[in-house]
Amino acid sequence: MTDPAHARIADIVGKNDVVLFMKGTPLFPQCGFSSRAIAILERLGAPFESVDVLQDQDIRQGIKSYSDWPTIPQLYVKGEFLGGSDIMMEMYEAGELQQVLADHGVIPA
Repeated sequence: MTDPAHARIADIVGKNDVVLFMKGTPLFPQCGFSSRAIAILERLGAPFESVDVLQDQDIRQGIKSYSDWPTIPQLYVKGEFLGGSDIMMEMYEAGELQQVLADHGVIPA
């Protein structure tokens, strides 16, 4: 039987090109890691959907097992899990995040 939280997460990830599961909202991030993730996406001009895991305990716990990644925030691009804010920062600094977003048509190449 499918986990209902996993089904909801899969639906969100499948319907949006870029999704950030985070603590808080883009305007009011509730942790430094979520704030850094938002800053990176905004600097790149990448449109994204955000999900506030603090508003939904099922999603908050479910996202960790869905991705097999223990921390939040979590970034998905075109259904693929990329990582948390540390990985996002490393990819951004190396130019890899821009390339992934451009390759998927999310931002101009």
